[in-house]
Parts: sequence; C-alpha cells; structure tokens
Amino acid sequence: MHPTEAARGAESAGADVERFDLFRMEKYTGCISCFGCKREQNKGRCVCRDGLTPVLDAIRESDGLIIGSPNYLSELTASFRALYERLIFQSLTYNLETPCCNERAVPVLLIMTSNAPDSAYAGLLENYRQTLSRFVGETEVFVSGNTLQLKDYGKTDWQWTMFDPEAKRQRHETVFPQERRRAFELGAALAR
Repeated sequence: MHPTEAARGAESAGADVERFDLFRMEKYTGCISCFGCKREQNKGRCVCRDGLTPVLDAIRESDGLIIGSPNYLSELTASFRALYERLIFQSLTYNLETPCCNERAVPVLLIMTSNAPDSAYAGLLENYRQTLSRFVGETEVFVSGNTLQLKDYGKTDWQWTMFDPEAKRQRHETVFPQERRRAFELGAALAR
C-alpha cells in the first residue's frame, strides 16, 4: 500500500508515474554475470533481454524511482533482489577512480513493509540505501512495520499465537494512516 501512496504523492506534485508490478511481469532473472554491461558499446546497460528490460529502460529515463517490497523471511523479496542486482551491476565499473558509470543520478525512495517491528531491519536496509545511493541516486528508506497481514486473525485455521490480533488491529487503525500519509509526502518530495 505504501508504494502506491508514494506514487500518488508524486502524482500530486505533478509527476507522471509509470508503475511496474514485478510479480506480474514477463519472466525475468537476477543478474547472470555475463559482463555484457561492462563492454564499451553497452557500458552501463544490462544486455539481458527479458521482463526487466522495460523496467531498467524506464528507470534510466526517469527523474525518480520508488521501489516497494514486503519483507519475506527477513529479506526483501526475490523479485526486488533480481531488479536490484541488475540495476546495480550494470553501473558497477570495477574502476577505483570511477566505480559507477551511471549517466545521471536518479533519486530513490525504497519502501519496505513488514510484519516485524520497524526497527528489526535497520542494518539490512542501510546496506541497500548505501548501495542504491552510490550506483543509482540518493536514496531514502521508509519502513512500515508490524503490519496487519489479515483482516481478521480469528478467522484462520492457523494458530498464530505469537500475534496479538487486537494490538495489530489497533495499530492498523491508528499508526498505519499516519504511515500512508508519510509515504504520500515522501513521494511528493521525490517528485519535486
């Protein structure tokens, strides 16, 4: 939900937003380490042609990038990782003087949602923030944690005893709207 709110915020500031749902795209992979992007004629451009090609092309032409991913098993999704690998590796030069061949910086807003508390993944997200800042553009991270995974935890066949359904519902009603508003504001700021 938050990446959608951030996109709405960007639109409210006058941005044209192009959306890609990595879960619904044509088949693609992470980086296959073919080194085609290291050849002078392809410098900084992934040569692998698959479902991520239009996404990478759109990012290269954009003025800003919003990436959203849920947390699966203490990590961002495999779909995010595939995009991340291809996005970063194409700009990596292995040259100490100029480690990045990105033609121009594109500011990034990285949003993660998680069932765990907001603070649980600070180190993980800081690594992503630093790498994206270095190879794509200045990156801001926003986390929405302790999310509500189900509308009614009592209507499941599972015994999820580690959750307090009432506390989750209460947080969803009080904190989640504030987080949606913050994501909207971050999207608008990115567009300005």
